[in-house]
Amino acid sequence: MQYPPTHLVVMGVAGSGKSTLAAALSGRLGWVCAEADEFHPDANIAKMTQGIPLQDEDRWPWLREIRDWMAAQARAGKSTVLTCSALKKSYRQLLSEAEGRVLFLHLDGGADLISQRMQGREGHFMPPTLLPSQLATLEALTQEELDAGSLRLDISQSPEQLVAAVVHALSLPSGQAPSAP
Repeated sequence: MQYPPTHLVVMGVAGSGKSTLAAALSGRLGWVCAEADEFHPDANIAKMTQGIPLQDEDRWPWLREIRDWMAAQARAGKSTVLTCSALKKSYRQLLSEAEGRVLFLHLDGGADLISQRMQGREGHFMPPTLLPSQLATLEALTQEELDAGSLRLDISQSPEQLVAAVVHALSLPSGQAPSAP
């Protein structure tokens, strides 16, 4: 028996390395990859570009669109790797409504390291000034989420180390959805 299509949601605050890890996992596994930022409506991007933190009313339509995209991929028999901040448990619960198995990979690290990373990147609409609001909003994975297979990952590790840790912890064979235990 095999699991249904699986969705790995690489989560965490801006600058934690979501895009880097998602691309590496997608390449290793051969799964469809998407950036949650691509699902934001223009109004959300405009707010963040101006340094205005998003509120829940801004996030719910965006999260529903992401959930619906994951469900469509699952219906097509495809597993995915997706970047999404997924800062609150309620956001993760909504994303978990997608068809298929949804697991969260929380990129966790210190504010100083994340701030350094944000300072060094170019061309992203999320300014470093929004990091404190993201850290204040972040709700760590619960024990229930961890018990269901989600993982907390230390961002001080290299992307290669993180990919190896995820593939090993979730028993993910390259190019396929994971087999049932």
